[in-house]
Amino acid sequence: MAEAQPPSHTLSLSLPKRLGELMVQAGVLTEAQLNEALQLQRQKGGKLGTILIQGGQLTEEQLIRFLAEQCGINFIHLHSVERVDPEVLAKVPENLARQHLMFPVEVKEGALTIAVADPLNVLVLDDLKMMTGLDVRAVLASEGDILEAIEKHYSRQSAEGALDEIVKATGSTAADAKGVEHVTQEQEAAASGEGILTLERSGEDAPVIQIVNLIISSAIKAKASDIHIEPFPKEVKIRFRIDGVMHEQPAPPKRFQNALISRLKIMSNLDIAEKRIPQDGRIKLKIGEKEYALRVSTVPVVHGEKIVMRVLDSSGLQVNVQKLGFEPEAMAIFNRALKAPYGINLITGPTGSGKSTTLYSALSSLNEPGVNIMTVEDPVEYQLLGINQVHVNAEIGLTFPSALRAFLRQDPDIIMVGEIRDLETISIAINAALTGHLVFSTLHTNDAPGAITRMGMMGIEPFLMSSSLLMVVAQRLVRSICPKCKEHYEVDFDWLLKLGISKNMVQQAEGGKAVLARGVGCDNCAGTGYRGRAGLYEVLDVTDPIRAMILERASIASIKEQARKQGMLTLRMCAVRKLLSGATTVEEMIRVTASDAG
Repeated sequence: MAEAQPPSHTLSLSLPKRLGELMVQAGVLTEAQLNEALQLQRQKGGKLGTILIQGGQLTEEQLIRFLAEQCGINFIHLHSVERVDPEVLAKVPENLARQHLMFPVEVKEGALTIAVADPLNVLVLDDLKMMTGLDVRAVLASEGDILEAIEKHYSRQSAEGALDEIVKATGSTAADAKGVEHVTQEQEAAASGEGILTLERSGEDAPVIQIVNLIISSAIKAKASDIHIEPFPKEVKIRFRIDGVMHEQPAPPKRFQNALISRLKIMSNLDIAEKRIPQDGRIKLKIGEKEYALRVSTVPVVHGEKIVMRVLDSSGLQVNVQKLGFEPEAMAIFNRALKAPYGINLITGPTGSGKSTTLYSALSSLNEPGVNIMTVEDPVEYQLLGINQVHVNAEIGLTFPSALRAFLRQDPDIIMVGEIRDLETISIAINAALTGHLVFSTLHTNDAPGAITRMGMMGIEPFLMSSSLLMVVAQRLVRSICPKCKEHYEVDFDWLLKLGISKNMVQQAEGGKAVLARGVGCDNCAGTGYRGRAGLYEVLDVTDPIRAMILERASIASIKEQARKQGMLTLRMCAVRKLLSGATTVEEMIRVTASDAG
């Protein structure tokens, strides 16, 4: 007889030798097979039934069917049971079902039908009869089927309970989860430009899928920029980054951690089995008539995998440059740099400071039929109609430098490099600027003059910087006061002076007082007092005096002083203007910007 694969679960039932002999008499086993199994049992121990199955003498189903026949009870395939009434599940607590390997199937005519792996354990059946007040009718099932049924049905019930708890805690409705539609890459390709197709309606899906959809829909409703799912020893934390600040959200129990992460990996087309290395993916969604994309990143941490999803709202693309929030003086420099025939314009700032929005807005304003614009990004966050965008793929050798080299043979007018990370990239970008192309890119620096130091540290010679650099913009995002709960209050003028706010900036001060604003907190802003964000822009115009200082390798402090003399507004000065106009608060000004003193 060919060897059968061992079962995934061993039988809990001890098979007495007498039953083994009965199997021989029934022709299920031969005498030789039984003796061989008994000898192995004496040598290695274990249950006779398990030894017979692992040795291939019979299958698990053959053994259970024979046992059911001998015990005078029915055999059942639990995978045929699609759904069990929650009231039936409640008759047998999950911990008891797992401990004694039994599963409640139905209650009918005052009798509880329960699937068991060991029908000889009559004491448990008697206890169950006393506990439920019902007659108990046992049916036999394999241990594997019982464990699978417990996972499927008890987990579904507890997941539904967790979903209800999240709905109550967030003030959402089940319709919020049902309105989320996931679009796969295959369906997106099949749409062929004819619109988004629906892969699945979450209202018809498992509760865990609805929990994931509810988390995403809640984040989008709250206008969150990022969703964090973080595993800890005894809990899973879910946090949204709203207006640049993290806010903790209601989360399901720890036992749903793996299910949530697996669901998100499936949606992101990531490898579910790979948990040792970081992975990056993308989810495309449709909520109502609006499309969203989520950029997904996974990182293995001590207690599992952390997932962060960046929410990319395509409706935020078409931002008019004039509405970004530049101060009038800075806007004039920015517009002049956009109209230059060649040179490099740099946008600087930390992650999440709005650099991409500024770049895309600038490119949108320059996007005309007569202009060839090409971008290389990692990743392409938003797709702009009429602009050729390239996604970096280092695994196949498509890097920033290789893409830029190819661009120079594609007759571009304007080139955008998502981020300058190394000497090779910036060298090619400068070469492009010096050969008649307008180049846009980003750097990570604390302020605009700091970009010059950063380029020098990367190995760029001063004469190349001075001849190619047009403008550097450092930017931050500051939270705006909620318009629905905004209130004004007075502060002493001397108090403002201690904050480094100069006397000539507080023009509205009267009688030693100045009027500021703050948010009290309401439903519109979730009690924070803030709703939305505004940009702060420090724009360095690389004029002839600045170019001369770059050639002379002047200190960054000297360059910053010269820039202020020629009218540059620092980030703190822009924040002060927002503060005094009632757009933001003192706390936000201090949180986001550094003092100009020293």
